[in-house]
Amino acid sequence: MSLPAGVPSQMFVGGEWADGSAGTFEVLNPSDGSVLCAVPRAGVDDVQRAVGVAADAQRDWAATAPRERGEVLRRAFEAMLARKEDLAFLMSLEMGKSLTDARGEVSYAAEFFRWFGEEAVRIDGALRTAPSGANRILTFRKPVGVALLLTPWNFPAAMATRKIGPALAAGCSVVLKPAEDTPLTALLLAQLLHEAGAPAGVVNVLTTDRPGELTETALADARVRKLSFTGSTGVGRMLLKQAADRIVNTSLELGGNDPFIVLEDADLDAAVQGAMLAKMRNGGQACTAANRFLVAEQVAEDFGKRLAEAMGALRLGPGTAEDTQLGPMINAKAVEGIADKVDRTVAAGASAVLGGERPDGPGFFYPATVLAGVPRDSAAATEEVFGPVAPIISVRDEDDALAIANASEMGLTGYVYTGDLARGLRVCERLEVGMVGLNRGLVSDPAAPFGGVKQSGLGREGGYEGIDAYLETTYVATAW
Repeated sequence: MSLPAGVPSQMFVGGEWADGSAGTFEVLNPSDGSVLCAVPRAGVDDVQRAVGVAADAQRDWAATAPRERGEVLRRAFEAMLARKEDLAFLMSLEMGKSLTDARGEVSYAAEFFRWFGEEAVRIDGALRTAPSGANRILTFRKPVGVALLLTPWNFPAAMATRKIGPALAAGCSVVLKPAEDTPLTALLLAQLLHEAGAPAGVVNVLTTDRPGELTETALADARVRKLSFTGSTGVGRMLLKQAADRIVNTSLELGGNDPFIVLEDADLDAAVQGAMLAKMRNGGQACTAANRFLVAEQVAEDFGKRLAEAMGALRLGPGTAEDTQLGPMINAKAVEGIADKVDRTVAAGASAVLGGERPDGPGFFYPATVLAGVPRDSAAATEEVFGPVAPIISVRDEDDALAIANASEMGLTGYVYTGDLARGLRVCERLEVGMVGLNRGLVSDPAAPFGGVKQSGLGREGGYEGIDAYLETTYVATAW
């Protein structure tokens, strides 16, 4: 299947399309395993050049009027919506998500450009009198500098715009490295930003299937002042250690093992509807996906049956087919990992109410799966599955649910369903996570601070807080 017209397949450095110095690598269609195209593999020389042009562009971009920076982002927002179908189809091709999910992601991703375009003109400082009265305290904000942005494959548009938007709004130039499975969406975004007026060198995109070499080279360069990474906790730990050598300003959005709590007084129809959003969006391949369903024992069987019925009705197929509701997983390794966790959980005593068996045929598919009677120490209860699998664990009460939920080293997202608002808020307050959906299966919003606690990350993206990651504060002591 061919790419949409006008989709670039070269790296973007200094306002120009370029080949890599280390050869090429192939981008696959996960729906059938076929090769979509080959893209450049960035070498050390390419990384150094990209950082150099970004550093050169940084000075002028930082001095550009905030309104002008905001207008570039606004035009990029409009350009994304104008090419919504191309972007959605491209994401379905290289990542496998359904067209419905892909179209939703384009709208969501574009909003980060609009939101931070508006925030560019709201970067402020402060003036106050020292408590002693001896002097004034003056503060102002300025961009941190060249930012290295590392994005994952599961949301190739939104994870890029969520980082590029605040960086450009703050006055930073960027070097973006998209995931090797989904580089094409990032390249098209670079083209749209260039057309929207981003000066040469402000946005650079390097592609590679050897990310370790690229990040090590970039983080060793004194001109790189910021690292923002979204991905697994394991990789995040390694990057944090590398960033420590030069004390690079670092933001991390890492893995989750997100609990979905259903108390006995919950509206089960609403809970199932919310569970379909929290679990099946993007085929379960999301860090915010509900991973452990902690359901009050009085309603666990009923909830499981209803959820299995809803998940079993989803149509499995290629992401680019209009009637597909559940597309393929990203690659063969992902399918093997999901199957392994399901098999170990069933061997530990759980039963597959729905699914649990890999289908035959081309592509990297795994069916919607519901597991009942899941032991609390089993694989699906303790490890992030990252796929369309819903493990149901019966709990006695809210205290029991919270004990299981908070036992994880992760703390990204939680979901709570109850008919009592006050009770729900008490549970939300006790959950050790960065975000909670209360009687709601979707938490992501460009205007909300996104991020986790514990080993789910450092810092927040989106919201009023999102631009702070790309700004430093200077304090001036003075008197008059």
